[in-house]
Formats: sequence, C-alpha cells, structure tokens
Amino acid sequence: MGNRLSKIATRTGDQGTTGLGDGSRTDKDSLRVHAMGDVDELNSQLGLLLCEDLPPGLANELLLIQHDLFDLGGEICIPGYQLITDEQVANLDALLEKYNADLPALQEFILPGGSRSASLAHVCRTVCRRAERMLVSLGKAEQINPQPRQYLNRLSDLMFVLSRVLNRYSGGGDVLWRHERTA
Repeated sequence: MGNRLSKIATRTGDQGTTGLGDGSRTDKDSLRVHAMGDVDELNSQLGLLLCEDLPPGLANELLLIQHDLFDLGGEICIPGYQLITDEQVANLDALLEKYNADLPALQEFILPGGSRSASLAHVCRTVCRRAERMLVSLGKAEQINPQPRQYLNRLSDLMFVLSRVLNRYSGGGDVLWRHERTA
C-alpha cells in the first residue's frame, strides 16, 4: 500500500502541504486531511481505552477495530482506493448485537460518565461522530466510498453501547440525565 517510512522529518510539509498515499500533495487543512486526522485521533483514543480493565475478549475486539481504523485512514489517504469492506461494517453490527443483548432498554437519556473506561468510550464515541461528520463533508466535495462512513456510523453506536457495558462491568450503571433536578 505504500513505502515504509524510514525518515520521519522530511521537511516536505513545511509549506503547509502534505503527501497523500497516491503521491499527490494537498493542503494540510483540506477536508481530506481533517478526516484523516479525526480517524487518527479516534484510533489514539481507542488506544487509551485499551489501557483500562476491560471485560474478557473486548480488548481483542477493540484491537481489531484499531486495525480497521488504520485501514480506514489509509482509504481516505489514497483517493479512489478501497480498503473498508461491507464485511467490516457487518462485524460491527455483530458486535453491537452481542453487547446490546444483555443491556436494559433505555428509558431516559444518559450522560457521559460513570467509570473511567465508560467515560473513555464516550470520548471515543464523540470523536467518532466528528470523524463521520468530516467524512460526510469530504463526500460532498470529492468521491468517497460509502463503507467508511457506514463503518464510523456503526462504530459510534458501538462505543455508546460499550460505555453502558463498561459501567456495568465496573459495578455501576448508566448515569441518567434528569430533566427535573434540584439546584
């Protein structure tokens, strides 16, 4: 997919452009670079979540998602290239079904919070939503495949579900938003 980096400080970006995977250059503030950056930030936030105590098996599933996100960033980096597949989107659907199966139905909105791991999952969710919005904006300006957008949409839902799972795993529950509250 590309050459391995042997030199990190190339100075080729000193004028405000960066190289894409196809060898072309684009401005560092382009929609494409913003989308790549949001996906990279999401992957970093998942890495932070992976430092927490997690239910059995979840760390391996999140690690696979990190690999998918690296592919997703690669697809964004190479205009016209496809790396994210319908199968990867379906894998997220399966995880959503698996983790949502034992959760009680929501009767109220929940607030981001509870345990540290659940809070980190909420941060991942919000960064994922931002990455999805940026990808939608990029898709209005340039041709992109639908799977990356679908993948991010499913992943943000999964991170919401996982925040609920992680609060229960830590012995707590959802932090409910209360419409009527005292001062």
